[in-house]
Order: sequence, then structure tokens, then C-alpha cells
Amino acid sequence: MRIIFMGTPDFAVAALSALAEAGHDIACAFSQPPRPAGRGHRERRSPVHEAAAALDIPVRTPRSLKDPAEQAAFAGLDAEVAVVAAYGLILPKPILDAPTRGCLNIHASLLPRWRGAAPIQRAILAGDTETGVTIMQMDDGLDTGAMLMTRAAPIGPETTGGQLHDTLAALGANLIVAALAGLAEGSLTPVPQPDEGVTYAPKLDKAEARIDWTRPAAEIERMVRAFDPWPGAWFVANGQRIRLLAAEVAAEVAGGSGAPGTVLDARLTIACGDGALRPLRLQRQGKEAVDTDAFQRGFPLAKGSRVNGAVDEEVA
Repeated sequence: MRIIFMGTPDFAVAALSALAEAGHDIACAFSQPPRPAGRGHRERRSPVHEAAAALDIPVRTPRSLKDPAEQAAFAGLDAEVAVVAAYGLILPKPILDAPTRGCLNIHASLLPRWRGAAPIQRAILAGDTETGVTIMQMDDGLDTGAMLMTRAAPIGPETTGGQLHDTLAALGANLIVAALAGLAEGSLTPVPQPDEGVTYAPKLDKAEARIDWTRPAAEIERMVRAFDPWPGAWFVANGQRIRLLAAEVAAEVAGGSGAPGTVLDARLTIACGDGALRPLRLQRQGKEAVDTDAFQRGFPLAKGSRVNGAVDEEVA
């Protein structure tokens, strides 16, 4: 098929590569414009932009698709279908209607659960044991279109946001190739999403990543996994920001109990609103990530001390 591909982050690269490998004619790739990044704040092209350029696919990076001239240029590509994966811009109706077979979205959840921007992390935060990928016909709603194909994937007790991201990216790449084959054969039947079971996955906010020790230990442990690698769960100890990379719910605590945020023993077990959390891997700003024993040797937090005090503006 003649395709327009629309995507921006790493999640979408696998699908772009799979479509190219399957022999589809990718007329153009649309991606978010280059953004300042790194310490030098130099403009950096998106992962999809880089991947498309490597495949000699033309790339367009409009800041909006509301401009009639941009919409006319899009329609002028004469695509049969547009494939959308984490693009990041709203598609106006003229864009949705331009491809003869419409626009298909690769969504990283089993719709209608977790419509919205951050389905991967929200599924882990909620304690879901299963998620997946849905290939959906796009309409003018927020992830409300009819479903063409779905495939499930488990969420294990140690699954991180990064691991689930990679699993679903690969799953989505395979599924969109199969969906386009089915679309060409006429073997796919669109299924409307059910009205029941709708949940929303709002965009991640960095402010969410600061650990609130009044929350249950099990909830904080899921947060640590969900926010790995970004935005990264963190807390404050002795005025320094500490990133918590891995943790487990403490089954037993020899040091007894304490107010939320209290260090309970030499293993750095920390009291929570319900239960206690035992950090397994931590990282101070500007330092390498280390296991808890090494952390305690270099930056000891004694039993009875408290975490999540004030943090300097420099590291906030």
C-alpha cells in the first residue's frame, strides 16, 4: 500500500521499520519538529525523523495540521492509508479523511482501557496484569475509533515501563503489518469499542515522580517500575535528590514501624502509609547507580532518619 507514516518517539520506530521491510510504499513520514535537547540545547530530530531519513523516506515536521495548505499537501500525497503511532498532534477531519482507507492508530493498550497519552505507565501504576496493543480506525474522538485488531501482553510483577514499552512497540509493529494485509484482503471487520471499561491515561507529569511515602508500599513499588526510565521516581534525603531505580515491598521489617518516610533499619527499609518499601538500587545526582549496600556505605541514612525533607532549588 501507499502509506503516510505519522509518529515521533522511539515507540513508533519499530512500526516504521516493519512497514518499510514489508515492502509498503511510504510516501512520507510526519513527525514532531526538532526540539532543543541536551546541555547545549541544540535542536535534535525525533527518533522517527532519524529513522525515516536513514530509510530515504521524505519527512515533514509541521507544528500544526490545521493550516489548509498543510492539509492540501497531505492530501496531495495520494496515500491509501495513514499509520499513526504516538505522533503527538491532533489530526483534523480533513487529515483523517484524506487517505482512501482512512487513518489507523497503533495504540499501546487494550481499548477502551487506557485511552490517552500514557497507557503503558498507567497500566503498571494501576496494577494491571495484562495490557496489549490495539489497531484502531481513527475518528475525531480521543482514541474512540473502531478496533480492527488487538493482541494482549502480560505485565509481570517486575515489569518496568521501559520493558513494557519495548514489548508493545515490537508487538505493535507486527500487528500493523498484519492489519494492513487484512485491510488489503478485506478480511478485517471493524468492532466498535464497548461503552463499559473506559479509562483514561493522562500525560505523565514530572511532579508525579516525587515519592509520597504516605501512599501504600505496593503502590510506590509500582510507581518505581512504571516511571523507569522516565520520569524516574525520586525522593529527598539530607537535602539531596535520590532517584529510586528498583525496590521491593518489605515482607518483614526487623526495625518495627514508624511514620511514613522513616528509615526503619540498616537495609534502608522505609515506612509507608501502608507497609514498608525496601530500596534495591538508587542513584544520587551526578553519581552512578548503585545497590543499597553500596549506597549506604557512601551516603548512609541511619535508622530513625526521615526522607523527603526540603530539596535545594538546584536539584528540584
